[in-house]
Amino acid sequence: MAAATNGRAGQRPHSVWLTERPPLRRKAEQPAGLGLDKIVAATVRLLDAEGLAKFSMRRLAADLGVTAMSLYWYVDTKDDLLERAIDAVAGEMDLPDGTDAAADWRDQLRVLATSYRDMLLRHPWAARLLGEFINIGPHSTAFSTATLRVMARSGLDPDHTSGALASVFQFVYGFATIRSLHEARCRAAGVTLDAYFAQVIDAISDRPEFAETMELSSRAGYALRDADARAMLDRDFAFALDLQIAGIEAMRARQDAQQLQEAGKG
Repeated sequence: MAAATNGRAGQRPHSVWLTERPPLRRKAEQPAGLGLDKIVAATVRLLDAEGLAKFSMRRLAADLGVTAMSLYWYVDTKDDLLERAIDAVAGEMDLPDGTDAAADWRDQLRVLATSYRDMLLRHPWAARLLGEFINIGPHSTAFSTATLRVMARSGLDPDHTSGALASVFQFVYGFATIRSLHEARCRAAGVTLDAYFAQVIDAISDRPEFAETMELSSRAGYALRDADARAMLDRDFAFALDLQIAGIEAMRARQDAQQLQEAGKG
């Protein structure tokens, strides 16, 4: 994807990972015991607890017991720090063994997709930042490399790799983002996900305009007041992911058939 250059040809997109910073030199006014790793860990902790909208360098400094200016010994801007935070949580994702030639690429893709979902659910703020930064930190790059390795073993034509990965991981992104928003709404209302789900069913079950929806939902196992909402969502995610993988397999089979047909004509 082409990056904006603000009219200046040849300008690189800004990223903390593309910016060389001079090495730190200890000065008397720097707080003792403060370091970049500690700052990034505190950033992740605050974002998890309070969300992106409430995050500020001043709030972070108060949490660490230092002045806001002392943080700028380690990062140039708040965005640089947020970019480091998104890469830090990317490091939580499980990566399959890329050297295991006997491993099934389908199973490895499931591991990657599920780990990505779980990271987004643990850190709801990450979804927005993933769309704002180019994500080329070491952990993010390792994850991207792992997905490319797995897809290379699927047998799909390399020209279709990016489309296949977009299909899988944009599905995961959307699924996890919607679920995290629902869970955040429940927390704000002080109810469990199951209770919220039951309230929705109670609110629409006697409305004639929703009669067909309720009937079809009941057949599908949705409109049940005592349903385990998280188990239902996990089940749906696993099945939807299987559909994504089945689609890749179908496209590979079509590709192989076309190649055989073209070879026969030759």
